[in-house]
Amino acid sequence: MSAPHSLAHGVEPAVPGTLHARTVMGGIRVAPRPGRHVRFGRDQRPNVDLRVGADDQSVSRLHAEVTYEDSQWWLRNLGQQLVRLPRGRLMHRSTDPVPLEPGYTPLFIRGSGHRQHLVELHVTGAYGGTQTDLHAATTNPPKIWGLSETERLLLVVLGERYLLYEEAPRPLTYNQAEARLAYLRPGEKWRAGIIEDRIEAVRHRLHAAGFPYPLRHDRSEGRPYDNNLLHNLLRGLVESTTLVPPDLDLLENDLAL
Repeated sequence: MSAPHSLAHGVEPAVPGTLHARTVMGGIRVAPRPGRHVRFGRDQRPNVDLRVGADDQSVSRLHAEVTYEDSQWWLRNLGQQLVRLPRGRLMHRSTDPVPLEPGYTPLFIRGSGHRQHLVELHVTGAYGGTQTDLHAATTNPPKIWGLSETERLLLVVLGERYLLYEEAPRPLTYNQAEARLAYLRPGEKWRAGIIEDRIEAVRHRLHAAGFPYPLRHDRSEGRPYDNNLLHNLLRGLVESTTLVPPDLDLLENDLAL
């Protein structure tokens, strides 16, 4: 199964400072003009420019706004729920606006139950310095590791905290993953031991293919532990964009049935 489309994989060439925004309901691209703003939330156009959490009353009708001022895009939370940025940074509606750096920024809004609503933002960077101008050159893509549909589901369940870009994330235990899958896929009867066996097979396969982090025991040293090996696996899959935040859609119960 191929990775879903994500702004983490890059954007089309555009004027430096261009804002790209995407949710599961669509995407927009906005030129950097003073006073220009992009609003997103549960409401419909023209009240918002981009819809998020349309079927979830935990998301505010107007939840957040990005405004272009002082040659930069600034994010402001307008909703009742917190907005979470990478490294666990939280924004309340009273928090001062936060500038968006060039490149990719995922935002998460907590919904009802286990739901997490993703808004992807990407600001086109400028070409500068004395380096050779390679703006027209073909982009070198990251190494995407092959995963089956089932493997992707198991890894997203185990690595939800990594895809939420939390600070210092750790994987779920296999018992926790079993409980989560019982909710998501009640007819499939996943067990912790089966999940562990499937993930071990992934580790051995990717280790043989040259994965950048250790995925097998060094028995002469007696380490690393299984939990560290799983951490290495999830870290490498997220860093390579093999797993991306839109994969969290697999944790939606209504999509799993």
